[in-house]
Amino acid sequence: MTLEKKLAQELKNMQIKDAQTWFEKIVQKDQYVGELYSINYENAKVQIHDNERKKVGGIPSLSFLIATRVDPDDADIDFKTEDSSFILLRVMDAAQLPNSSEAERIRVETAQRVSGETDRHWDGEGIMDTKTRVYLGYAGVQCRIIGTFYLDVSAEEQNGQLYLKFGSDISNFYPNRGLKVYKPNAKALELIVNYTDPSNRQEHIKKYGTSENVKLGFIRYASTNRKFQNIDDVPVYMYPADLLSQKSALFGMTRTGKSNTTKIIAKSVYELRYPAQPEDKALQIGQIIFDPNGEYANENVQDADGMNNPNALKNIWKIRAGKNKSDEVVTYGITSHPNDPERNRMLINFYLEENLQIGKEIIDNSFKKGESKFIENFQQVEFIAPDAVDRSAMTRYNRRVLAYRALLAKAGFPVPADLTITTTGLFSNELINGRPSARNASTRFDGMLNVQRDPDNADKFAAAARVFQTASPSLHSLATAFATLSDYMKTAEYKAFERWYVDDRPNPSGDNWADENFVKILEMVSRSNGPKQIAKVIENHSPTRSSDYAEDIYNDLKNGKLVIIDQSSGEPEINQATAERVMWHIFRANQKLFREGQTPTEIIIYIEEAHNLLPSGSDLDLKDVWVRTAKEGAKYCLGMVYATQEVSSIQKNILKNTANWFISHLNNTDETRELCKYYDFVDFDLSIRRAQDKGFLRVKTLSNPFVIPVQVDKFDVTV
Repeated sequence: MTLEKKLAQELKNMQIKDAQTWFEKIVQKDQYVGELYSINYENAKVQIHDNERKKVGGIPSLSFLIATRVDPDDADIDFKTEDSSFILLRVMDAAQLPNSSEAERIRVETAQRVSGETDRHWDGEGIMDTKTRVYLGYAGVQCRIIGTFYLDVSAEEQNGQLYLKFGSDISNFYPNRGLKVYKPNAKALELIVNYTDPSNRQEHIKKYGTSENVKLGFIRYASTNRKFQNIDDVPVYMYPADLLSQKSALFGMTRTGKSNTTKIIAKSVYELRYPAQPEDKALQIGQIIFDPNGEYANENVQDADGMNNPNALKNIWKIRAGKNKSDEVVTYGITSHPNDPERNRMLINFYLEENLQIGKEIIDNSFKKGESKFIENFQQVEFIAPDAVDRSAMTRYNRRVLAYRALLAKAGFPVPADLTITTTGLFSNELINGRPSARNASTRFDGMLNVQRDPDNADKFAAAARVFQTASPSLHSLATAFATLSDYMKTAEYKAFERWYVDDRPNPSGDNWADENFVKILEMVSRSNGPKQIAKVIENHSPTRSSDYAEDIYNDLKNGKLVIIDQSSGEPEINQATAERVMWHIFRANQKLFREGQTPTEIIIYIEEAHNLLPSGSDLDLKDVWVRTAKEGAKYCLGMVYATQEVSSIQKNILKNTANWFISHLNNTDETRELCKYYDFVDFDLSIRRAQDKGFLRVKTLSNPFVIPVQVDKFDVTV
């Protein structure tokens, strides 16, 4: 025998052994349940006898079965043949056998013989003969074909070793070719439900340096979860890397396990920093949770495990001994919390030059849609400093800033003790004193100090003028003066001043003295409702704060921390505005890195009560930060996990691009009908509506080729 033939024979022998090993893992003869007697490309029917059904612990609805023609004891399995495969089935319902009518007739007639006798059953000894009992023990089971497991050679390793592959269909079938059907035992079931394509794992390794998987829970077929099924200890794992740069959905009614699942997911991503395998790269992924109910940021009753050991997510850092909370987890909130002294307050100093636009954005976001016209005008004002060389533009800018700061003071924002206020050079002498003599009589006017044509308001105008002449007046006095200036600008005297300023003064620029933005601020100051409207965000202000909390949060995320924003206190509008501002900062910061050719920071964003933030129906406003993140977040390395009660409450384009699904109990057909449009959730339509068990989820992740029913573990920081 030549060396080439010898090597070929050795390879063949190795592959025969590999094939037999794989078949022994998946097929156990003592798990035999029946014969596949009818098949097409989508469905299969299996004949099962009561004896085999009982031996394997029953055949629950939605349980997995495998059909194959190969005998696992065969010592010469050729993996290349068409028969060397396993068809994965999911039990859907009973199926009628051709003799079902006859069998039912016999059962009815036999049952009539014992009718009224409570101590005897119609299938008992002496009532039904053994042959008839065996005959009637056969039944049909309708199954959905999920796909085909088969063996192939690894193209990457080039060693001829066989590995398991899965195809989400069947490539061929023969209606007159019988297949044996088995119920996979615990080990086989674990292999099946945790299968992921090797190329998927390689992609995780290539992109993130890890193929780490973590335990999500255990297989659970039905609400009636009896122990003799022998599957209670079959673990289900998930790949946290599936969540990175992807959208993930958690749907289910209140108190069915969404929050616990969110904690498990966040924990799985957190544990990537502690890889179990030395070849896996330690990943510190930034995670941010917007917590509307305070259930992640605070210990609460629903987390207690009965041993005075609350399991709030904020305590996740305790999983690894020797870790400091400040290095792992950080909590933020608009208000303080008695049980969280280290909480960071989400405050900024609205008066600081570098925070003017930031504070203005917070105010703008607090307004509702359809506000009054003067508020809509005020929203258009921006504080972007011009070139310092342009003296005229700087004067106008400083005048706007002064009026805005006065507006803040009038609204009740505490003024920093070290804030410098000056009016020098901001108010024209002609505005204050007027122009008693002019080359053109039409431009003659009296200033605020000398106005003659409005005697009813003369004293008020004069008082405001004296404030503007004061070098360093208080902001409260300036607020009154600016409100008066707004009234003065409606007089004929002021209009005459404006004509002079535009046309007749030396070296006129052609611009009005009062630019549009300044006028819009004055209107807010003069309106009684203006200061009241912006006073709603006072909780976001601190006269002593120097940094921006949005930047602080982004830096925490870049450092791989878990950030929890407690939104359970404070006004809902302010919490929403604050969340939007934080999201814009994250989005724009990662977008900037992407545009500069750098790799953006991997961040996962958790949105509780997502129906309040994400668009629904046909609403897809691309100016909305949540929509932008949902649509474009993947390329900017922003993953999103959104949780809500109703599938229909989320915009369809977002649902269509969601990779990971975690579904607990839904109680109506409208919602399950919407869910059935995605993957193979149609198989679980009835189960999702019926089973109300807490933590019983149907899970489809990026790495899983089909939906898996799972009892999710209870979150515990002591594990």
